Amino acid sequence: KLSAAIEAKVSGRIGQMLVVPGQLVKAGERLVLLDAHEIQSRLDQAAAARQQAESDLKRNVDLMQQKILSQSEFDSAQSKFRVAAAAEAEAKTMLDYTLIVAPFDGVITRKLADVGDLAAPGRPLLQMENPDTLRFEADVPEALIGNVKLGDKLAVRIAAVAGEIEGAVAEMSPTADPNSRTYLVKLDLPGATGLRSGQFGRVAVPVGEVRAIRVPAAAVIQRGQMELVFVVANGHAQLRLVKTGNRVGDEIELVSGLDSGEQIVTEGALALTDGQPMVVK
Repeated sequence: KLSAAIEAKVSGRIGQMLVVPGQLVKAGERLVLLDAHEIQSRLDQAAAARQQAESDLKRNVDLMQQKILSQSEFDSAQSKFRVAAAAEAEAKTMLDYTLIVAPFDGVITRKLADVGDLAAPGRPLLQMENPDTLRFEADVPEALIGNVKLGDKLAVRIAAVAGEIEGAVAEMSPTADPNSRTYLVKLDLPGATGLRSGQFGRVAVPVGEVRAIRVPAAAVIQRGQMELVFVVANGHAQLRLVKTGNRVGDEIELVSGLDSGEQIVTEGALALTDGQPMVVK
């Protein structure tokens, strides 16, 4: 979600490359140091000019108090001092640009230049990102985009992570890609161990609701081609023939043979016999 291409604001030869790909850095930490003697010389000249203008202004203040100097000459000396001070501040700022620092906490992902290369504005030197704030991007077909809204919680599956991750829809493209007829949807992901930028995953977009009866998969007994469950009725275990459907996680759908609200045996069903007395706990 948060990434940046690190560039130089001024031209200069790279004197030191202080980081490598994979290195964690803090905001404000030094990344690259440019060798820019010209800017240092300009700062020295500006500092000397400011010192001279400051000395001239002090002498003019004394002359002004003695009423030897005219007001216009004193104003001119003040203006020269302000111009010299501004030039020194500008040169100092340009020199500060030779030290490139991290804009936020993160990790270096790519190094695009090395010591001795010429850095220039518009040429990336490094790439970095914050691994704590990840975002999942998916191209949703136009037939399904009507089922997605900002703020929706959708299930995301990534091979490197066991189980589903819940992502929140943070951005949606208002227009479709003319070639693929899909809409770009971005989901914010919570922090999860094993996630890295660039990994592939899938997001499940709901297309409708279906009412179904589901039971723990361990409650269904397979005997040949028959699927059975034990129902607790009047304090006894009653064998019931059922037909199963889709499996969702640790649960399995029962298409027929069981009504909603009936009690079934979920543990130790294989050891029971039809009509055996039961005590519900």
